[in-house]
Amino acid sequence: ESLEYLLIIKGISKVYKKDNKEYKVLEDINFKIKKGEMIGIVGESGSGKSTLARQIIRLEKPTSGQVLLNNKDITNIKGKELKNIYKDMQMVFQDPIGSFDPRLTIGKSIDELLKNNKVPKNIRKEKIIELLKLVGLDKQYIDKYPRELSGGQRQRVAMGRAIVREPKVFLMDEPLSNLDAKLRVQMRVEISKLHQRLQTTIIYVTHDQTEAMTLGTRIVVMKDGIIQQVDTPQNLYDKPCNLFVAGFMGMPPMNFIDCKVVKSGADILLMFGSHSIKVPDSKAERLIALDAVDKEVVLGIRPEDIHDEQLFIESSPESVIDARINIYEMLGAEVYLYFTIDQFDITARVNARTTARPGDTVQFAFDLSKIHIFDKETEEILVS
Repeated sequence: ESLEYLLIIKGISKVYKKDNKEYKVLEDINFKIKKGEMIGIVGESGSGKSTLARQIIRLEKPTSGQVLLNNKDITNIKGKELKNIYKDMQMVFQDPIGSFDPRLTIGKSIDELLKNNKVPKNIRKEKIIELLKLVGLDKQYIDKYPRELSGGQRQRVAMGRAIVREPKVFLMDEPLSNLDAKLRVQMRVEISKLHQRLQTTIIYVTHDQTEAMTLGTRIVVMKDGIIQQVDTPQNLYDKPCNLFVAGFMGMPPMNFIDCKVVKSGADILLMFGSHSIKVPDSKAERLIALDAVDKEVVLGIRPEDIHDEQLFIESSPESVIDARINIYEMLGAEVYLYFTIDQFDITARVNARTTARPGDTVQFAFDLSKIHIFDKETEEILVS
């Protein structure tokens, strides 16, 4: 394998045995991580993402498959060799309080690590100040004890301590999930800056797709122990491979409407309830080629691709739908309008200047160049 990949995950599966029953937690996981990449591993709770992280960092041994670090198979190593691997891979947990010695101040705790790393005594103090600065803390924290810090500050110190070891890989498992919303956004920025400064490889496990989208250079989307798609945040958003990825990436989530593909003269239509939408030619050709005429499909459209502006409605007459607004949510620069079409709940994300209010019947137009069509049975993408 080429050396541009720092980590290669090959066919990893994990089975737990409990009460004579087998539980498959991971199934045939394959992906590669380049040096300096920031990879998000994302999925709902129970999707296997933390278990995968534990296999990568060798806190657990996979049932089958291989983990290669710098082209070296580390799947079966033990003892001293495994200890060396832990120098190369540093884990940062949800709440790192347990990894601090409560008797040591922050300065002392980092000093110990520097000492172990053979950093000369005369430069250790400035190294500690430099490290704290790197993670956004000033030098007054040197004399504080872990219990005196907030969750966010502890998380920063834990990152600082991990940096001291100069690992090849940082593995962060839900590092921000215990923090409040404002601090989470702040810490996301810090982690991003840190990544740019250190150019280290970071694997970032989270259930929060916004976090993954803003941080990852690429994202691994998991469901039920199986990888659904590995791609850049933009591609996952614009070209999801199936219904799950489409619904998982993006806030508010993509709207879904069950439809039937119908051929009417030269046109291909998506029919649902009393409505029909004409599919643009390029997408229609694809549906015909895939033999999807008369099939049940799911139409997916993102909230920002549903418009209530007159200009858009006039330029897209074949996709206009009347709907009665149920809920109006003001979010400063934009508004979310919630309505129902044939028992399907729909969200539109529109300009804050909108005059629509609950109870109003409003015309909406779908941006047909942005629609996604999924096979109802397999849930795989047909047209994007």
